[in-house]
Amino acid sequence: MHDLVIEGARIIDGLGTPARDGGVAITGGRITAIGQGLGPARQTVDAQGLCLAPGIVDIHTHYDAQLTWDPFATPSTSLGVTTVVIGNCGFTIAPCRPQNRDLIMRNLTHVEGMSLDAMRAGIQWDFESYPEYLGAMERRGVVPNVASLVGHSSVRTYVLGEEAASRTATDAEIAEMRRIVLEAVQAGAIGFATSTLEQHNGENGIPMPSRLADEKEMLALTGALGEAGRGIFMLTKGMTSTIPWLEEIARANGRPVMIAAMFVDPGDPTRVFKELGEIEQARARGRELWAQVGCFPLGMEFTLRHPYPLEALMAWRPALTAPDETRYRQVLADPSFRRALTREMGEPGVPNRISNANWDYLTIAEAKKPELRPLEGKTIGELAREQKREPFDVFLDLGLADDLETMFDCRLFNTDEKKVSELLRHPCAAVALSDAGAHLSFLCDAGFGLHLFGHWVRERGDLTLEQAVRAVTTTVADAYRIKDRGRLVPGAWADLMLFDPARVGRGEKRRVNDLPTCPSPTT
Repeated sequence: MHDLVIEGARIIDGLGTPARDGGVAITGGRITAIGQGLGPARQTVDAQGLCLAPGIVDIHTHYDAQLTWDPFATPSTSLGVTTVVIGNCGFTIAPCRPQNRDLIMRNLTHVEGMSLDAMRAGIQWDFESYPEYLGAMERRGVVPNVASLVGHSSVRTYVLGEEAASRTATDAEIAEMRRIVLEAVQAGAIGFATSTLEQHNGENGIPMPSRLADEKEMLALTGALGEAGRGIFMLTKGMTSTIPWLEEIARANGRPVMIAAMFVDPGDPTRVFKELGEIEQARARGRELWAQVGCFPLGMEFTLRHPYPLEALMAWRPALTAPDETRYRQVLADPSFRRALTREMGEPGVPNRISNANWDYLTIAEAKKPELRPLEGKTIGELAREQKREPFDVFLDLGLADDLETMFDCRLFNTDEKKVSELLRHPCAAVALSDAGAHLSFLCDAGFGLHLFGHWVRERGDLTLEQAVRAVTTTVADAYRIKDRGRLVPGAWADLMLFDPARVGRGEKRRVNDLPTCPSPTT
């Protein structure tokens, strides 16, 4: 007798095969049979014609801290996600010496938009080494399946201390970092993650530690994966990290490379397709490179108190390094500062950075002062044309007039859906980039998979439902070597999602106060 039978479903197995009517039998947490007439079970569920598919595998999350106080990985598990990969970009909380805990948290506050008060109140520091972190998580228990990447910035901070973000490492330090990465992978880490992205800055605009690594260090640490014979290398790519260089890493260690974030940049819409061409060529030479893509516009809400999208601009440095708010306001009001920003925003060929193409996607979401609220819903581009002024003057004058509290909503990338459709259908694409677990004020798209099914399948018809399910289950599970998940076949783990294809979607966004510092959850 089976433990559970789900019958009367429309089965989408995650392998891309055509949907079919039937049911799934489960015993001991694994799928034992698929089809019709599955026999008796201790519990039977009538799916009433709904689609039964594998649970979504979200390969780009930042739940490393949150899982120490929230085993559910909220909100992902309520949005069809049954497996999460943490540690992306190399921003983790392990390994971590006790004296570096506050530094790690302060950096996460800036680079990932996390609440410092929430982390100080919520993180259970019952670990120091990476194996101890995995052990602590297993003891506490988690609801989703969790695969964890060991993070470069944390490893670098563990070895170099406060100098991790200011200098290159010595040979001895590189050897120690490699030992730690190898230890982590042997203890169960699914791979190694890093970032070279220029926007990835920690407290006070100081680059995250991984950005200080030279080529020798990168080859040594990624080489640990080759020595272990397992694990994926995940990198969030900056301007200096080329596809040929990443192919060389794949050649040297024989391991897959996952490259984020591959968006359609309105400032240079052909660049991502050129890089995809280079990835295809690397594949033809036997190197397994993947392009991590998103199925939604990359959007961020921000105020001028924490203007993350602008921090990639070199001309923004005087604001980023201002010692106090008085000086910060003076910098924002300086005409020469504004002209320098305008010039840099107009420079072509700089990837994944805000540009003049974004002004019509930069919306005034919420003004603090009542007299400014009539501007809500308008874009900076629209106002600049109406007032016949430079967009930066309109933008910064508004922010200053509203005491730096105006909430802006900016869609930076993936605004051209025709081109995004090409990305999603590319054979080297891994659909992800939810960033779930981070970004209280930036993007957090934990419902990306539901959006893929609702928008790109039902509303636009760019993908079949079978193709979309496969993209966020089997394809990414196989890329990360996650065994027996992301598919409905006998013997696989029964990570299941039941949904109505006529209604599935991510729904409207809402803010929920559920952090450890909140007295009680509200919606």
